Amino acid sequence: MFQKTAMSQRQYCKKCGGHLMNSHPTLGLVDVFAATLPDLTFKPLVHINYAETVLPMCDGLPKLKDFPSEFGGSGEQMDE
Repeated sequence: MFQKTAMSQRQYCKKCGGHLMNSHPTLGLVDVFAATLPDLTFKPLVHINYAETVLPMCDGLPKLKDFPSEFGGSGEQMDE
């Protein structure tokens, strides 16, 4: 586990060192990377922290500037 800020803890595999998930203790959330669950049928619903993107997505999904307002963010949507 690596914790740079109080907002997130990055967790890695002890065997291979692969990045598995991020825990956000102050928000009560855990981000599990879909690629670590090979049988998961994954259908994204929204992009978060889109203001920081380096790879623009034109997929019709909502793009939030930061986090949803329910989780302490602005909830502000951005254009595609």
